[in-house]
Amino acid sequence: MKVLIVEDEPKLAGFIKKGLEEQAWEVDVAFDGQMGSSLALSNPYDVIVLDVNLPKINGFELAALLRRENIRTPILMLTALGTLNDKLAGFESGADDYLVKPFEFQELIVRLRALQKRNSESGPTSNVLKIANLELDLNERIARRDGHRIELTAKEFGLLEYFMRNRGRVVSRVDIAEKVWDIHFDTGTNTIDVYVNFLRKKIDKEFEHKLIHTVVGMGYILKE
Repeated sequence: MKVLIVEDEPKLAGFIKKGLEEQAWEVDVAFDGQMGSSLALSNPYDVIVLDVNLPKINGFELAALLRRENIRTPILMLTALGTLNDKLAGFESGADDYLVKPFEFQELIVRLRALQKRNSESGPTSNVLKIANLELDLNERIARRDGHRIELTAKEFGLLEYFMRNRGRVVSRVDIAEKVWDIHFDTGTNTIDVYVNFLRKKIDKEFEHKLIHTVVGMGYILKE
């Protein structure tokens, strides 16, 4: 199971992350609502755990934003706000469950498993990475920009997926070689640059707003 934790208290976030990883779950952590939004919109998760009192975007606003973006991943609100009105606000914003701090860790595990099971039994969920008007459907292995399908080779698809999972972050040629090609980078070859150019022609050429950018001396970055 892959879980996103959006929690601004590093000690608590680290405690939850460690506990979930001991269950053999994969865990990402965001320390503010804006980072949480970016991760949730660009990565597929089985469950999202949201605090409410977050910097930049609070948990209620973030849950509502994700639902507007058609992200159907189950959301569990984990917060010290425990009044009935707080709980109602959480459910109205799009949360599927609500757990008040302080909490028993085993209860959190049980609730997350129940959410994941309920979601899996309801049928396959969308597994789509998005940035601007570019979408990458990981289930159907299809890329679209502005609604138009883009034909990609298997290697181009893998390269674009790596860029989208690392949106807003500079990735080096060494990173790409190791993560996409699964090889050690040979500085004497321009294979990476050639494939990036192939991808640019398909993703950016017909659009005024470019998404793939070169960072001289460092690598590439995918950003809006």
